[in-house]
Amino acid sequence: MNAIAAPAGKPAWLGKLPDLRALGAPLVIVLVLAMMLVPLPPFLLDLMFSFNIAVALVVLMVSAATKRTLDFASFPSVLLVTTLLRLSLNVASTRAVLLNGHTGTGAAGQVIESFAHFLIGGSFAVGVVVFAILTIINFVVITKGAGRIAEVSARFALDAMPGKQMAIDADMAAGSIDEKEARRRRAEVTQEAEFYGSMDGASKFVRGDAIAGILILFINAIGGLAIGALQHGLPVGQAVDQYVLLAIGDGLVAQVPALVISVAAGLIVSRVGEEDIGRQVATQLFSIPRALGLTGGVLGVLGLIPGMPHVPFLLLASLCGWSAWMLARIAARPKVDEPVVAAAAPNAEASWDDVAPVDLLGLEVGYRLIALVDKASGGDLLGRIKGVRKKFAAEVGFLPPAVHIRDNLELHPSAYRIQLRGVVVGEGQAFAGMYLAINPGHIKVPLAGTVTKDPAFGLEATWIEARLREQAQAAGFTVVDASTVLATHLNHVMQSQAAQLLGRAEVQDLLAHTRKYAPTLVDDTVPKVVPLPVLQKVLRNLLEETVHLRDLRGVLEVLAEQAGTTPDAEVLTREVRVGLAAAIVQHLYGSSRELGVLAIEPGLEQVLVQALAPQATAPLDPGMAEVLCNQAAQAAQEQEEAGLPACLLVPDRIRSPMARLLRRRAPRLHVLAHSEIPRTHTIQIQRVIGVTP
Repeated sequence: MNAIAAPAGKPAWLGKLPDLRALGAPLVIVLVLAMMLVPLPPFLLDLMFSFNIAVALVVLMVSAATKRTLDFASFPSVLLVTTLLRLSLNVASTRAVLLNGHTGTGAAGQVIESFAHFLIGGSFAVGVVVFAILTIINFVVITKGAGRIAEVSARFALDAMPGKQMAIDADMAAGSIDEKEARRRRAEVTQEAEFYGSMDGASKFVRGDAIAGILILFINAIGGLAIGALQHGLPVGQAVDQYVLLAIGDGLVAQVPALVISVAAGLIVSRVGEEDIGRQVATQLFSIPRALGLTGGVLGVLGLIPGMPHVPFLLLASLCGWSAWMLARIAARPKVDEPVVAAAAPNAEASWDDVAPVDLLGLEVGYRLIALVDKASGGDLLGRIKGVRKKFAAEVGFLPPAVHIRDNLELHPSAYRIQLRGVVVGEGQAFAGMYLAINPGHIKVPLAGTVTKDPAFGLEATWIEARLREQAQAAGFTVVDASTVLATHLNHVMQSQAAQLLGRAEVQDLLAHTRKYAPTLVDDTVPKVVPLPVLQKVLRNLLEETVHLRDLRGVLEVLAEQAGTTPDAEVLTREVRVGLAAAIVQHLYGSSRELGVLAIEPGLEQVLVQALAPQATAPLDPGMAEVLCNQAAQAAQEQEEAGLPACLLVPDRIRSPMARLLRRRAPRLHVLAHSEIPRTHTIQIQRVIGVTP
């Protein structure tokens, strides 16, 4: 095997070493913890305190320059490490102060001594007040505000996750982004929620650090006084000057970097947009001439009031007025440097990119139903829809188009609607976390909940709480969850609109699938004998009357025999139905050989033949058609209530027009022709439909 060559310019042994960046964080944490246990000399303490201040300033500068929150996603960890570093330095400096404080104020290094003398003038009373003010600013104002922002942002980020992930899925399904980009966006959404959750917890580090600083200050002061006066025999005044000043200097050395880190945390969690804070503030705060002009006018009036300091107010008023004048001139200057193309971009010519395709099958949901789609929240609607498509393909005989799911804020929060080619074909309401108790029709037990109707079949139903589920099931109700309600409604719509779902692409895919096991039949029939548009029309006619296409071989065989005699799709559909008669009857009646059917009174049947048969001259009276439709719908309902299929037997010549006439008023009524009854079956007339002409 050949050895892997080391990069140019690096020794071969360097490639075998572990990545130092991976070891950096553990080593730093170990060294920080070691400072709590190992005594440090004053010089090393000075170096570490200076390093602590430098790290705080670097974190502040990075926070101010960061354009996006996630660009500094390691900030919660940095906050923990810097807090741990300050506390370790407090422990190390406390040890040095208590051990060597009797030797003078330089016992713990020059940094603490300088803070004790330079910042507070050597007065411990001033030091206590300054330290208390810094602690209040850090603890009460900055840390508390940043923690609250992080808490609210974490809550909003978690609530918005399903909607963002659903939008990503919709964009990927629509082809706007590829799978790689969708994966990156999902990871970013998850990382954003995790970041704000971590910041919510990390803000407690700063709060605890402030409390620890106060306690350490008092412990150092009291312990130093006791050690100096009792152990080293120093006068009380000298012990106060040395130990208390050192304790205050130590507290200030730790509190100043803590304040800087807190400000950085506030900048990180309070940012809005994708722009660094300096440019954002300069653009938004100092870019309106009117605001600067009014500010300059107010400052000028204050500067002219007797007793006021004239120079500061008038100087600032002049600066604001000059800035407003300059901004107004810049805004009024013609923008000659901009290219003509950029100015004409909003009015550019339309292109095919502006044409958005209409989804063949879509589902829009209100924002409260987004949880049903989000797998992370336990939603299983996507899995249910996959099952619906699989069931549809197995039953109907062709693969339906994908269901594109989108959220729609214009809908009621708990509403949804199903669209076919952009047209609403079904709508309803579902309540996530609740159950729909459907009354089969004979239950009189009342349920506590919201009374409604099953959106798929129109049955009486009630939305109930989860705790009432077992009670409703025991009473005989059919109880389903919200995802099942949507999936069932979608399945019902797909079954009823199967003809519209069969487009030219689906027909070609169906032929390609059939060609795998009957290649010769497909090649000899389409398009040699039956053109593709005629085949699509025949298949749609079959689907409109719930005749499935699983036996496409049988359909093609009938068409191959009959297509040479006529190109009429209606005639071909009739012949195909006769060829599939056994399958149609079995689909309706199962294995029963005795077919209970509805029939039309002979006199009326003769009138219908004269009015509806091909080349008929006398149209059907509208009043008679209305009464006929009402009686057919009532008879079909009675048949279904008796547990029998609702089938109307009519002469062959009027089967197709009768089916179209009754489809709107009695959609569940099947119309059969005499030639579609197999010889192996017998007919039993259950009811007769008849009206007076």
